Amino acid sequence: MNDALLLKLCAVHSFGFAGFHLLFWKLFDWKRDLQRSSFTTRVVVQILNLRLIYFFIAVGALCLAFPSELANSTMGHAILLGQSLFWVGRTVEQFVFLRHDRSSVFVMTLLFVAGAVLFALPVLN
Repeated sequence: MNDALLLKLCAVHSFGFAGFHLLFWKLFDWKRDLQRSSFTTRVVVQILNLRLIYFFIAVGALCLAFPSELANSTMGHAILLGQSLFWVGRTVEQFVFLRHDRSSVFVMTLLFVAGAVLFALPVLN
């Protein structure tokens, strides 16, 4: 698979997670559920989620705007490997913090692994 296509898939993966995180307020009923938390926890959780949305959109945009630079430069490789490690870490955290025997957790784990692989492949090509 060529680097341009891989980076388009990386962008789709990133935009998909941005969209998923946009749904968190509704999916997890944060308006009601976060009321049980302290004010600080409520605010921090929502701010961190908004920053993740921004981050995923920025990464997706980089993959679309600078595919050659990402695939063919030392800095691009560092960015891609950093993203791959982000998804490796998220996969590990899945097993540490979210040990549920639900199919949705299994699907999310597969998507995290897919992100780790997708972002590493242009570097390994």
